[in-house]
Amino acid sequence: MEDKQFIYAVARVRHHELSLLSDQFIDRLIHSESVKAALDTLNTQGWDGDDPDSILNNQENSIWDFVSELVDDLSVFDVFLLKNDCHNLKAAIKSSYMGLKPEDTPVLDRAITDPATVIKAVSEKDFSRLPESMQQSAADALEEIFRTHDGHMSDTIIDRATLDAIRAAGKRSQTPVLSLYSEVTIASSDIKIAVRGADTKASREYFELAIAPCDTLDKDELVSAALAGKDAVCEYLMRTKYADGVPELKKSISAFERWCDNLLIDYIKPQIHNPSTLGPVAAYILARQNEIKTVRIVISGIENNLGDESIRERVRAMYV
Repeated sequence: MEDKQFIYAVARVRHHELSLLSDQFIDRLIHSESVKAALDTLNTQGWDGDDPDSILNNQENSIWDFVSELVDDLSVFDVFLLKNDCHNLKAAIKSSYMGLKPEDTPVLDRAITDPATVIKAVSEKDFSRLPESMQQSAADALEEIFRTHDGHMSDTIIDRATLDAIRAAGKRSQTPVLSLYSEVTIASSDIKIAVRGADTKASREYFELAIAPCDTLDKDELVSAALAGKDAVCEYLMRTKYADGVPELKKSISAFERWCDNLLIDYIKPQIHNPSTLGPVAAYILARQNEIKTVRIVISGIENNLGDESIRERVRAMYV
């Protein structure tokens, strides 16, 4: 992008940041007496829709509709969409295994690869239709689920390939926010895999497959710690940049996920001072995805009668 394009894009982002949800708004949302009351509150902020799914989907689509107006090449933000491709590939493989029709496959529209292409590639076992980074994992995952009937291992194969793709995208990026997102995403995933695997006494073979390399964790040490148990994982993490998250990890995986998301928000806030890069645009995408995730948590909490304090423990910090 040229300097004038950066200035224009950042100016548009600054204007849209004024409509981002605040911590105070989220607190008000938590106090909603019902899901309908929560949706009515969201409607006052321009979150339109008749039900939670439509409202959240509309907001996710609005992010990319807006960003597409700012940049000519959305591929610079592929790192954010890889998780949607991961979801779609998993869905296509499970649908194939269960014998479902393509139209019954629950895919996400916003993805790098057209969902219909993914479904067709899996149903015809023609993986050359897919991006190179997905081809081998798609073939291996499909074979795994039909051979062993183990959907978890099939998902693990795809998850690992996705983490590797996220890392590659982060390495290619010239935007620090995208590199940070990539690193924190991989590290937090690795840590959750280690803790869950430690609880179920998973094998070394599983950990070697599931845990992806990243710059802020030593994979060999994390695998060894996971084999020794959750306490060993926590002990290892105390020697890393994720030490402050250990108390949350000891509470629960969900508490640790919240800590990681808040850490990322803290990382991206300085991007407000970088008007000559794509940083503010990337930060805006993350901020919007963060508030969508938080609203989903709040609505789910209200639906399940969790209570205000229980919901509040799960919500993320807002960007503004």
